[in-house]
Amino acid sequence: MNTGVRPPVGAFALDIRTARVGKVVAVDGEILRLRPVGGGRDWECARTTVRPATVTERLRATTAYVNARSRGELA
Repeated sequence: MNTGVRPPVGAFALDIRTARVGKVVAVDGEILRLRPVGGGRDWECARTTVRPATVTERLRATTAYVNARSRGELA
């Protein structure tokens, strides 16, 4: 369900293809580059497959990252 709103650089967005939340780190025309919550490898997606992340989605992604780190699954 894309609202057609392009999240600005610095905002959190949901890639609706993969249900991943990331921070918008760059915009190049119709392509956005997202970085996962907690860092990691950036990925690109089309503006039409991204929407602003809700507070709940952002908190869920942050909690998943913190839990994985506490279990030693992340460096």
